[in-house]
Amino acid sequence: MSYFLSPGQRALLQQLLQMRQHELDRRVALHGASRSERASEVLQQDGDDAPQRDADREIDLARADHDLEELGAVSDALARVHDAKFGLCIDCGEAIAFDRLKLEPWALRCVACEAARERKSGELTPRSTI
Repeated sequence: MSYFLSPGQRALLQQLLQMRQHELDRRVALHGASRSERASEVLQQDGDDAPQRDADREIDLARADHDLEELGAVSDALARVHDAKFGLCIDCGEAIAFDRLKLEPWALRCVACEAARERKSGELTPRSTI
């Protein structure tokens, strides 16, 4: 076990991860249902609002993709929550602040390394709230 996370802290993080996993499972199931419903609606509708429906569909697909990606990260974190290296930054090896882990228990990097990665790649990592 790592010295920086107590058993109680690990249990809290595990609980937060499980709650997030259940929420994402629910949303992914809804996205699946909404995808088929939306496809059925598109087939049944005629009209000039096709570009609007296309934009809505793209937003729905992007949300579903984000939820699936986050679900994978949450599942991975649950699988390793009791590993000795859980909570250590994968870049610098330092402990990730517990306050950060409470907000995003699947975080792989400390704030400094995540910021550096985002600057380097020019991307922003989507944030979710629990």
